[in-house]
Amino acid sequence: MHIRFTTDTIMKPWFRMLNLSRQSPQSWYRDRIREELQERRHAETPLQKLSETSDVLFALVRARHDGFPVRNPPPFKNRQLPVYVYMLAKYTSRWAFYRMLAILCGTPQYNLVREVVNPSKDNKLDEVSFRHNIDQGRFKRVGRRLRKIWPLLP
Repeated sequence: MHIRFTTDTIMKPWFRMLNLSRQSPQSWYRDRIREELQERRHAETPLQKLSETSDVLFALVRARHDGFPVRNPPPFKNRQLPVYVYMLAKYTSRWAFYRMLAILCGTPQYNLVREVVNPSKDNKLDEVSFRHNIDQGRFKRVGRRLRKIWPLLP
């Protein structure tokens, strides 16, 4: 028996786990892709290029998953495999970081915290705490400490 891995084989269950809020209008997805492509063009080191390429890929697969296919993501094949693996690790780590941070802050409904924005930036911690009505000072203070030990990819 041969199992065939496609983009959907991996991405559908992963996005179900992340359970991110669907954005609207469709232009939100186009804007994210445009921003990520611009950041990708400015990347200089191989690691920066990999990271920014994974951000472009994430924007593409998220748009597709949410029903706004702007353009098709590349197939889950050998050449793109490192980018897919990096993207899965990067965004899963961010999602888990915010979950753990919500738990550490005593957030009663921590399971409603479903975020993947870059937690290495204090302003992103502020945005997430505001969106989820969590004490901003505590969230940032605990988040800064958690960042020191959490495996976040650039």
